Amino acid sequence: MNDSDLRHRVEDFLYREAALLDSWRLDDCLALFTEDAQYMVPTTDTPDAQPPYDNMFIDDDITRLRGRVTRLKSRHAHREYPASRTRHMVNNVRVIEASDSEVRVEASFVVYRFRSGESAPFVGAYKYVLVPDGDDFKIRYRRAELDLEALDDHGAVSIIL
Repeated sequence: MNDSDLRHRVEDFLYREAALLDSWRLDDCLALFTEDAQYMVPTTDTPDAQPPYDNMFIDDDITRLRGRVTRLKSRHAHREYPASRTRHMVNNVRVIEASDSEVRVEASFVVYRFRSGESAPFVGAYKYVLVPDGDDFKIRYRRAELDLEALDDHGAVSIIL
């Protein structure tokens, strides 16, 4: 497979993940992750943060991600009941490194969140490690680094970026 074909397959995968998140098909989105997955969102003041040395907005393994999805789908997630409307824009997708066992990917994103008559854009960069899964991929590592200086206008990061 040439580089262009791989990038196209990766883009399709990331676009599909974004569409699942926008339609709140969180169980389907969760199924995209491997059993050893990590999902991180560092705080806005330390975008290069690394757990366990730095604070993180989100530092989830697959168990915590399952709990987050369960909570977001329930009435216990007060920030998301009823659920926000979101629109994920994923672009500037780059395959950084590829082998038979994994593909390292970076991309830019804007996630628009609409809730209670207000809107808030979340802007940043994704870093992924994808592993081949037949003709598709699974997410072993997903990191969303926010470019925002603060979340004052946004409230909590209760959505899955």
